[in-house]
Amino acid sequence: MNDKPSVLFVCVHNAGRSQMAAGWLRHLAGDTVEVRSAGSAPAETVNPAAVEAMREVGIDITDQTPKLLEYETAESSDVIVTMGCGDTCPVFPGKRYEDWKLEDPAGMGLVAVRPIRDEIRTRVEKLLIELHPDA
Repeated sequence: MNDKPSVLFVCVHNAGRSQMAAGWLRHLAGDTVEVRSAGSAPAETVNPAAVEAMREVGIDITDQTPKLLEYETAESSDVIVTMGCGDTCPVFPGKRYEDWKLEDPAGMGLVAVRPIRDEIRTRVEKLLIELHPDA
């Protein structure tokens, strides 16, 4: 990893979990980490309940759009965090991988998405400490 590590969050639709994780990492890390997110089968838009849940904690992800996971993006990332994409996630030797088992917020209302948002924050905070142990 260089001075500015790159983290890629991947889930199937790139519309909920990975977007919330990317939002948290951007918010908490500022410009000290390059933040990316993608999906193996991206949705057309970000999950409205995820957008609202993040808005509640002061993080705006309305400008994000689901993106297709591309080989080059994964290959050039230092850390790849998967969230339920299974065998569709590429594997590159020498990369750091984490698989976060999180409930998929697709089709859920705001009340059900809040605990997922909060769990993602906890995991992102832990990841950030690991990426910048001297901070």
